Amino acid sequence: MTVLNATRIALHALGRNKLRSVLTALGIIIGVGSLIALISVGNGARAEVEKQVASLGKNVIQVKAGSIRKNSVSLGMDSSTGLSLADADAIRREIPDAVAVSPEVKIKAQVVAGNRNWRTDVYGNSIDYFTIRQWKTAKGEIFTEQDDRGGGKVAVIGTIAAEELFGEDDPIGEVIRIQNVPFTVVGVLVPKGVSASGSDQDDSIIVPCTTAIRQLVGKQSGLRRIYVQAASLEVLPKVEKKIGELLLQLHRVAIEAASEAKPDDFFKVTSQLEIAASATETSRTMTLLLSLVASVSLVVGGIGIMNIMLVSVTERTREIGIRLAIGAHRRDILRQFLIEAFVLSVLGGVMGIAVGTGTAALLTEFADWPTQISADAVLIAFVFSAAVGIFFGFWPARKASRLDPIEALRYE
Repeated sequence: MTVLNATRIALHALGRNKLRSVLTALGIIIGVGSLIALISVGNGARAEVEKQVASLGKNVIQVKAGSIRKNSVSLGMDSSTGLSLADADAIRREIPDAVAVSPEVKIKAQVVAGNRNWRTDVYGNSIDYFTIRQWKTAKGEIFTEQDDRGGGKVAVIGTIAAEELFGEDDPIGEVIRIQNVPFTVVGVLVPKGVSASGSDQDDSIIVPCTTAIRQLVGKQSGLRRIYVQAASLEVLPKVEKKIGELLLQLHRVAIEAASEAKPDDFFKVTSQLEIAASATETSRTMTLLLSLVASVSLVVGGIGIMNIMLVSVTERTREIGIRLAIGAHRRDILRQFLIEAFVLSVLGGVMGIAVGTGTAALLTEFADWPTQISADAVLIAFVFSAAVGIFFGFWPARKASRLDPIEALRYE
């Protein structure tokens, strides 16, 4: 018996019990649909995280202020006052592959514009910050290097801060007050969305770093962090290492003077590659767990196929006996029932692919979840469903092929 004839007989046998065949394939449909939908959600989440990391800029290294202790209580990262403008200047001066350097300070302040007010994050950065972050203005322009050096009272604001403070009005040229200090708005930044750390980048105001230190945070406060852009991705690890060595040299006296202090207590150097790896690890783990859960559904569907195929063998015992008696080989019987199980799982896989892609599209449309359907996920789900059909269909097919023709003909 050829494969084509065996397939035709298998399809005829499945067509005689359409409802049972559909219900049997339902486990595979649910399993494949769940697998594709959940992998799509996981891929979408990972793509969103990668997008957020990319919003940091290109070839970026962050030097974060470390942690200090007060009354034996650690205040966490960014609480140290060890980083200073001198550190940023040293990085700019001593490391040739650091093409852009921006020191940063930050406060949370109530900002007033006319009869409106809004509490938001106020950052003090240098002009290099916009180059490092690849952040352009939607309206107006960024402040100049002269503003940065001379302590100009100018500000560039995010879209959310602009909407809350000015509504539909054009904010360019308007005055806002931060801690009663007047700043003129010179630009509105293009939207960037939520950062990898979860903060809304558009709800912010950026002023020159020197102005922020003199007018807002005070000269005794240290930098929150220093942004550094490496010349290329290839030199990124080397620049990161050199920054660590340079800062360790500059702060060696302070580190040695502090009892039980470590370099991380004063500063922490992190590259964009490390941030991306850390940020995507969670989404990768989530995708793996979701895939395993969906795979369980496929296995359950395979058990359902095996169960129904065993019932089918029992129901068709006399038919098998007749086929064997008139000259059919055992391998023909094995092939026929194996093809039936394979067809069931493949049809379920095809329908499951449609269900999974449709579910992913609905989640994006109505739940606003980012999803990303990959061809690899569809192919893996389809191959897995076919493999499940063959694996769980083999035992019933083998049982059918090993029936004794005489006993099969006597079966009632």
